[in-house]
Amino acid sequence: MLGYVTVGTNDLERAARFYDAIAAEMGVGRMMDFDSFIAWGQPGGAPGIAATKPFDGNPATVGNGTMVALEAKDRDQVQRLYGIALAHGGSDEGAPGQRGEPDENGLVFFAAYFRDPDGNKLNAFLMDKVS
Repeated sequence: MLGYVTVGTNDLERAARFYDAIAAEMGVGRMMDFDSFIAWGQPGGAPGIAATKPFDGNPATVGNGTMVALEAKDRDQVQRLYGIALAHGGSDEGAPGQRGEPDENGLVFFAAYFRDPDGNKLNAFLMDKVS
């Protein structure tokens, strides 16, 4: 159902460095690259993520309550994505760890939260067996 998510940026070059590193860890690269817009993901596939300067020319702002969730393949990748984010100008919003109690299938939500250099909130997560 989800096609792609777009976040605003006031510095596309800085956003590109951040999302290039995140995308590389997730095994994808740039799908589109324009003067004011870059998208990452599988060519011809979805979902993906894009960073753009706002079309209306006004400064990009962060949505209150808005977050992009990146599905990781395992707990190690959650940790790596969190570290990559912080190493590329992101900020901490919650270190990797289990959130909540196991569901009826014995799975827990394991996640790390961070912001990109423009302040957009993201997380890396997976549903995993209790460790």
